[in-house]
Amino acid sequence: MTEQQWNTVPSRPAPEAATPPARRRVLNRRFALHYAEMVASMFAGMLVFGGLWSSGLTLFGRPEVLARDDVGSLVMATAMSAGMAVWMRYRRHGWGPVAEMCAAMYASFAILFPPLWAGLMDGGTVMMLGHVLMFPAMLAVMLRRPEEYSHRH
Repeated sequence: MTEQQWNTVPSRPAPEAATPPARRRVLNRRFALHYAEMVASMFAGMLVFGGLWSSGLTLFGRPEVLARDDVGSLVMATAMSAGMAVWMRYRRHGWGPVAEMCAAMYASFAILFPPLWAGLMDGGTVMMLGHVLMFPAMLAVMLRRPEEYSHRH
C-alpha cells in the first residue's frame, strides 16, 4: 500500500443522508425505547440490589456502613449498575458498552465527592444530584455509539 493510499480516507455519505426517513424514525424509536429500558433496569437494580445490600449489612450487624454519604452513593451506583448490566447482557450487548454505561453511573456521583468532602454539599444533595446526572450521563454514553442502541436485539 502506498503512502497516499494509506493517508486517504474513503469518502462515505453521512449516515443521516444514507438512511431513508422512515428507517431513521424506526432507529430513533428503538434508541428511545432502549433508553427507557435502561432507566427501568436502573430503577429495578436500585430496588432489588439496593435492598440486598441493606439487608446483608443489617444481617451482618454493619448497617452503619451506609451512613457515610460517599459510600452510600457508591452502593447506590453499584445497585443501579448491576440492574443495567444484567439487562444489557440479556439484550446481548458486549462487555465494553456495559462497562461504559456502568462508568457513567459511578461518574455521576464521583464528580460530586470533592464538594461533599469539602463540606460545600451535604449527602442528600449528592444523592439527589447524582441521580439527576445519571440521565444525561447515560444518554451521552448512548449517543457515543447510537448504532449499538438503535438496532434490534
